[in-house]
Amino acid sequence: MTFVVVDNCIKCKYTDCVEVCPVDAFREGPNFLAIDPDDCIDCTLCEPECPANAIYPEDDVPAGQEAFVALNAELARGWPVITERKDAPADASEWDGKPDKLPLLQR
Repeated sequence: MTFVVVDNCIKCKYTDCVEVCPVDAFREGPNFLAIDPDDCIDCTLCEPECPANAIYPEDDVPAGQEAFVALNAELARGWPVITERKDAPADASEWDGKPDKLPLLQR
Protein backbone atom coordinates (compact mmCIF):
# COMPACT_ATOMS: atom_id res chain seq x y z
CA MET A 1 0.00 0.00 0.00
CA THR A 2 1.04 3.59 -0.54
CA PHE A 3 0.02 6.98 0.70
CA VAL A 4 -1.75 9.42 -1.61
CA VAL A 5 -1.93 13.21 -1.76
CA VAL A 6 -5.48 14.37 -2.50
CA ASP A 7 -7.41 17.45 -3.61
CA ASN A 8 -6.82 19.65 -0.58
CA CYS A 9 -3.09 19.94 -1.33
CA ILE A 10 -3.81 21.83 -4.55
CA LYS A 11 -2.81 25.49 -4.10
CA CYS A 12 -1.91 24.81 -0.43
CA LYS A 13 1.23 22.76 -1.10
CA TYR A 14 2.55 22.71 2.43
CA THR A 15 5.82 20.79 2.42
CA ASP A 16 6.10 19.76 6.07
CA CYS A 17 5.55 16.16 4.97
CA VAL A 18 8.58 15.89 2.71
CA GLU A 19 11.18 16.27 5.47
CA VAL A 20 9.97 13.21 7.36
CA CYS A 21 9.88 10.87 4.36
CA PRO A 22 12.72 8.36 4.80
CA VAL A 23 12.71 7.29 1.13
CA ASP A 24 12.24 10.60 -0.73
CA ALA A 25 8.90 9.56 -2.21
CA PHE A 26 7.51 13.08 -2.64
CA ARG A 27 7.49 14.85 -5.98
CA GLU A 28 6.88 18.57 -6.46
CA GLY A 29 4.71 20.22 -9.06
CA PRO A 30 3.83 23.88 -9.47
CA ASN A 31 0.96 23.87 -6.94
CA PHE A 32 0.67 20.27 -5.69
CA LEU A 33 2.76 17.47 -4.23
CA ALA A 34 2.52 13.84 -5.29
CA ILE A 35 3.77 10.63 -3.71
CA ASP A 36 5.53 8.12 -5.92
CA PRO A 37 3.84 4.77 -5.17
CA ASP A 38 6.96 2.90 -6.28
CA ASP A 39 9.03 4.64 -3.60
CA CYS A 40 6.51 4.94 -0.74
CA ILE A 41 7.10 2.33 1.97
CA ASP A 42 3.87 2.98 3.89
CA CYS A 43 5.76 4.24 6.94
CA THR A 44 2.89 6.59 7.98
CA LEU A 45 5.25 9.44 8.93
CA CYS A 46 3.97 11.96 6.38
CA GLU A 47 0.25 11.78 7.11
CA PRO A 48 0.26 13.54 10.51
CA GLU A 49 2.69 16.20 9.25
CA CYS A 50 0.31 17.58 6.63
CA PRO A 51 -1.33 20.77 7.96
CA ALA A 52 -4.03 20.49 5.27
CA ASN A 53 -4.91 16.85 6.04
CA ALA A 54 -4.35 16.03 2.37
CA ILE A 55 -2.49 12.71 2.75
CA TYR A 56 -4.29 9.39 3.10
CA PRO A 57 -3.47 5.70 2.93
CA GLU A 58 -4.44 4.41 -0.50
CA ASP A 59 -7.22 2.28 1.00
CA ASP A 60 -8.68 5.26 2.93
CA VAL A 61 -8.78 7.94 0.23
CA PRO A 62 -12.01 9.93 0.75
CA ALA A 63 -14.99 9.06 -1.40
CA GLY A 64 -14.91 10.96 -4.66
CA GLN A 65 -11.13 11.36 -4.62
CA GLU A 66 -10.15 7.88 -5.76
CA ALA A 67 -8.75 9.33 -9.01
CA PHE A 68 -5.89 10.82 -6.99
CA VAL A 69 -4.38 7.33 -6.56
CA ALA A 70 -3.64 7.13 -10.30
CA LEU A 71 -2.94 10.87 -10.53
CA ASN A 72 -0.16 10.66 -7.89
CA ALA A 73 1.46 7.81 -9.83
CA GLU A 74 1.19 9.70 -13.12
CA LEU A 75 2.54 13.01 -11.83
CA ALA A 76 5.33 11.39 -9.81
CA ARG A 77 6.83 10.01 -13.03
CA GLY A 78 7.51 13.50 -14.38
CA TRP A 79 8.01 15.73 -11.36
CA PRO A 80 11.28 16.18 -9.43
CA VAL A 81 11.94 14.80 -5.97
CA ILE A 82 11.48 17.21 -3.08
CA THR A 83 13.19 16.47 0.24
CA GLU A 84 13.36 19.81 2.04
CA ARG A 85 10.56 21.92 3.45
CA LYS A 86 9.77 25.16 1.63
CA ASP A 87 7.56 28.05 2.59
CA ALA A 88 3.93 27.49 1.66
CA PRO A 89 2.35 29.81 -0.88
CA ALA A 90 1.32 33.13 0.67
CA ASP A 91 -2.37 32.34 0.12
CA ALA A 92 -2.22 28.67 1.20
CA SER A 93 -4.45 29.15 4.22
CA GLU A 94 -7.12 30.73 2.00
CA TRP A 95 -7.21 27.58 -0.15
CA ASP A 96 -7.09 25.07 2.70
CA GLY A 97 -10.43 23.29 2.89
CA LYS A 98 -11.90 24.58 -0.36
CA PRO A 99 -13.50 21.70 -2.26
CA ASP A 100 -13.16 20.60 -5.87
CA LYS A 101 -9.76 22.11 -6.64
CA LEU A 102 -8.75 19.53 -9.26
CA PRO A 103 -9.40 21.95 -12.18
CA LEU A 104 -6.78 24.27 -10.59
CA LEU A 105 -4.03 21.62 -10.62
CA GLN A 106 -1.03 22.80 -12.61
CA ARG A 107 0.99 20.09 -14.31
